[in-house]
Amino acid sequence: MKAELTTDSGKRKKASPELTRQEEFIRKHRRHHHEIASWRTLIFVLFLALWEVSANQKWIDSFFFSSPSRVARCFVDQIRYNAMLSHIGVTLLETVLSFLLVIAFSLLMSTLLWHSRKLSEILEPYLVVLNSLPKSALAPLFIVWLGTGTRTIIVAGMSVAVFGSIISFYTGFQQVDSEKITLIYTLGGSRRDAFLKVVLPGSVPILLSTAKVNIGLALVGVIIGEFLAARRGLGYLIIYGSQVFQLDMVITSIIVLCVIALGFYKSIQAIEHQIRIRFKM
Repeated sequence: MKAELTTDSGKRKKASPELTRQEEFIRKHRRHHHEIASWRTLIFVLFLALWEVSANQKWIDSFFFSSPSRVARCFVDQIRYNAMLSHIGVTLLETVLSFLLVIAFSLLMSTLLWHSRKLSEILEPYLVVLNSLPKSALAPLFIVWLGTGTRTIIVAGMSVAVFGSIISFYTGFQQVDSEKITLIYTLGGSRRDAFLKVVLPGSVPILLSTAKVNIGLALVGVIIGEFLAARRGLGYLIIYGSQVFQLDMVITSIIVLCVIALGFYKSIQAIEHQIRIRFKM
């Protein structure tokens, strides 16, 4: 019995340094994230304080640059009287639909390009040219072709992100380890097996990083569409506010857009984190 107790205590002594190092690493990791979050919060609070003081002390013209207090009052008034939440909901819906359609269409097209090398060689110059084209130049054409409304805005949102997304997805497919694909073929697998078992899983990090970029680009495209072809949404509020010189409304809408963009980014980042934990990437 004494020998067993001695053995158990010895194991605990041997294991304790490893546990201590692991706990120390976790503490440092958490401390680092808390420090980063604290600095971000401090910078944001200082920016708001400087903005408010500058407006109150007349260092800047609050009519043109507004102030945090004026923005807060405008936001509350817009919610009460001008259906701000409805405008936010419209922009959110259009952005999410544009983003999902971009992901689905880009994944389909990049898969076709990977399956057919000849097709990829034919279409690659067109994709590069279309990706380089200023998307705001296409918005008036979308209005002529599709009319005004949600459909046009969703297409405008897609146009900003879709071509770059196809190129990124296809590039990610091309960078997968070719030896693994050769192994699938050696074991009797088909090209479909190689894609589903090697190429697609191996491209998940690039797909996720591209998705984080695409959600912001989709929001930009939606706002461009709302500038030209909407009667609802935050883009419409920005244009309307600038036309009637209600600059508090313009700045409030821009700040709401910043919050929405941050929320989208954090959501994709959380999904990415869960996927990495689940698949141990």
